[in-house]
Amino acid sequence: MKFNYQARSKKGEVQTGMVEASSREAAILLLQKHNLFVTFLTQAEAKPFYSKKIKIFERVSKKDVVNFSRQLSLMFKSKIPLVQSLHSIAEQTKNPAFREKILMISQEVEGGTRFSQALSAHPKLFSSFYVSMVKAGEASGSLSESLTYLADHLEREYYLNSKIQGAMIYPALIVVVVIGVLVMMMFFVIPNMTKVFTETGQDLPLVTKIVIGLSNLMRHWGWLVFLLSAGAGMGLMRYGKTVEGKKIKDRFFLRVPFVGSFLKMIYLSRFAENLSTLISGGIPIAQSLEITAEIVGNDVYRQIVFEIKEEVIRGENMSKILARHPEAFPPILTQMVAVGEKTGTLDQSLMSVVDFYRKEVERSVDNLLSILEPVMVIFLGGMVAGLLGAILLPLYKMSSF
Repeated sequence: MKFNYQARSKKGEVQTGMVEASSREAAILLLQKHNLFVTFLTQAEAKPFYSKKIKIFERVSKKDVVNFSRQLSLMFKSKIPLVQSLHSIAEQTKNPAFREKILMISQEVEGGTRFSQALSAHPKLFSSFYVSMVKAGEASGSLSESLTYLADHLEREYYLNSKIQGAMIYPALIVVVVIGVLVMMMFFVIPNMTKVFTETGQDLPLVTKIVIGLSNLMRHWGWLVFLLSAGAGMGLMRYGKTVEGKKIKDRFFLRVPFVGSFLKMIYLSRFAENLSTLISGGIPIAQSLEITAEIVGNDVYRQIVFEIKEEVIRGENMSKILARHPEAFPPILTQMVAVGEKTGTLDQSLMSVVDFYRKEVERSVDNLLSILEPVMVIFLGGMVAGLLGAILLPLYKMSSF
């Protein structure tokens, strides 16, 4: 938030200007840090949308946050003060939008705001898990270790996402090429062949009639089909972002063969790792479960984890609640949680299954990609072959007479 202020310096000089802070109190603290006595402070009015700069290419990526965490951890280990470290990182950051956010955080910290509180003002960049880990590091005096873990954690997620996205490039190119071929056939090849078939007066096979009908539909009403498809797609995407839509979408993907089991391993790994880390950081288990529920990434798991939190508050063992949901939490995880509860080492027990699920996720990614490529080639190649067959079949019959 931005605030217009009027203040007096130690010499009694009146100064006016604008300051950016997460709250009114933070703005006052920041001005007091610069030896200014605030006499007037009001939130600045938002500018109309047409007066704002368009920042299409200034989106802060996960890689930016990973680099920020890694650099800050290294500088903190070197005993460089936090504010100085933030200023130094901001100077080295190439992304203007992220540089601006880092400088805002630096100003807040310099004004007396806790680092975790300053980060919490930017939830799109720093998740509740990130902020909680920083808060735990501040409380225990191990902020450097917390930042190192966060950097490692974010790097693993970034690596996995990059691996999936990178491997999808080849199948995506195949889809684009095949769509281009199909469009050319529908708009150019098939209409020309239709003229030949009409001139001969030959009775065409059913499959050829269907293909010609599709070609006519695309040539005359293709724009309408495109608009309806785009509208339906955008409508589904919008609905998928609603509370009810997200529930349906998350349940659906968990039931898709192979994809569902792959997603379950990702959610289980995320659940176990985040919960273990938060508990080991000294955060109460109920609060740890609440944070984990928000970042697990699936509404089905989110609701179950919230249920676990409520039952744990009532004194129920977490392993018993997990056992009620075998479709979401396999016996191996439930048993490890039960052992951790009995021995008082829940965080260690959870972390012991994290490596297992992490390796399973990576193995599943490799298997998924190795299966996906040939399946797509066969499926899309079959579509093209089917169209060619529908065209060549009448020609073959003509040549046989």
